[in-house]
Formats: sequence, C-alpha cells, structure tokens
Amino acid sequence: MGPYLAERAWGTVREDYSADGDAWASFTHDDAPRRAYRWNEDGLLGISDDEQRLCLALCLWNERDAILKERLFGLSNPEGNHGEDVKELYFQLDAVPSSALLRAAYLYPQRAFPYGDLVAENARRDGGMSEYELLDTGTFDDDRFFDVEVVYAKAAPEQILMRLRATNMGPEPAPLHLVPTVWFRNTWSWDLDATGERPVLRRVGDEVVADHPTLGRPSSLRQAAISARLPARSGTACSRPRPAARRSAGHRRSPPAPLRSTAAPRPPLRPAT
Repeated sequence: MGPYLAERAWGTVREDYSADGDAWASFTHDDAPRRAYRWNEDGLLGISDDEQRLCLALCLWNERDAILKERLFGLSNPEGNHGEDVKELYFQLDAVPSSALLRAAYLYPQRAFPYGDLVAENARRDGGMSEYELLDTGTFDDDRFFDVEVVYAKAAPEQILMRLRATNMGPEPAPLHLVPTVWFRNTWSWDLDATGERPVLRRVGDEVVADHPTLGRPSSLRQAAISARLPARSGTACSRPRPAARRSAGHRRSPPAPLRSTAAPRPPLRPAT
C-alpha cells in the first residue's frame, strides 16, 4: 500500500472530457460524489496500493451536511479571488519515507459545512481583497468541531492497520458518523468491449474481502482481507452507477456511465466524546 490518495482529482486536465478544454467546469467538486474518475482517485486522508487499484479512506457525516465528507472542498481557479484554493482545515502530522507510518488530522465542523457561502463570498471579492477562509464563516465558532485523527501503520509488508480517533472539541455532545470506506478504482467501465474479470467486494464474517484479478504479489495472490470487526448489519458493499445526465453538455470522448465498487462499514450513531 502506498501513500495518501490525491487531495483533489476533480477539476484536473486528465479528467477533462469537455469540448472546449475547460477542465474546471468539466469535472467539478459537485460532480465528484456522482461520477467515477477514470485516471486516479482522491479521498479524505486516504491511501492506496502502488497501482491504485484498491483505495482506503475516511468518510464523515455530521447529520447537517447534504453530502458525505469524502474529499477536500476547494474553489476552482475561476471561483477564487486569488485563484484555486482548498477551503479546509487538515494537517499531515507524521510520516516515514517508506510510508510504513502515516498520521494526519482533519477538523470537521459540527455545523453544516458552508460550501455555498465560501463560493459566493469569494466570488464577490476582487483580487485586491483578502480571501474568505473557512474560519471566517463562523462555522467553527465555540469550538464546535471534531478533531479526527487517522493513523496508518504497517504491521507487515502486506498488512496495514488503520486507526480512527474522533474528539468532540465543542461544549455539547454532537452526532458524528465515522465511515471508513474501501473501494476499487474503476478500470473496467471505460472500454465498451471490455470483457475482463471485474473486482468484487464481499463480506465474509467480520471482514470485507476484496477480490481483484491482479491484486497482490505474487500474481496468484488475488485477495486482500480488510478486517473491520464489523457488527452485524454494519457494512455495505455496492456498485453505484454514476448518471451521465449531470455532466455538462458538449463532452468529447465521453466514456460509458461508470460504476464504483465500495464497501463502507456503518457504525451506529452515537455522540462523539
């Protein structure tokens, strides 16, 4: 398994299928929960194997946001008054050169994340004004946020441990869903004539088993077992279609509607402490 997944794959030239070459408009942050990437993945403090076939990342929900927090949010180059800019609070805290140990933290507000406010206010400001940052929105007032720490540690060459720790920094109990998510990068939906074997995620007891035609070394090793210690009915595995209707008009080289295979353990709701 390798280092962190990309912080942003949306809005990149490699994912641009527009007729006019406008990469920012071709694949927006709003598109990302609904469409699969073709060339690489992003994720919230996530990791992958060296060929990015199998990905593991953090996912959060505070019961206030309309979408899950699966990736970092930022402004595109036309949206920011000083160009593109990530509008999040996250910190990469520790790492060793081999990536055998990785530690990072993400600060997740208990109030609704101000996506619209950040876009609108930065659009109102010109280049001579300061940027409108996440802390300026008041979302973190009274310390109403979760400090979420993620640690990845290699116990053996083919074994990685993931530890999540969430601390409620606010004055009152607040709901938080911690949803570690494992998925395959979609490499099978882009060729209409593709007939190769597709990867599968399935639950076996308290583990999620990832079956992939080329996963592991040597090549005969085709499975990766993700031991999540799942309670009964706490995990989900699915293939989600990404509707093409939300794509902007005028796309060239349009690929078929992709699927993403995911397995997401779902812990019961409880206040974080």
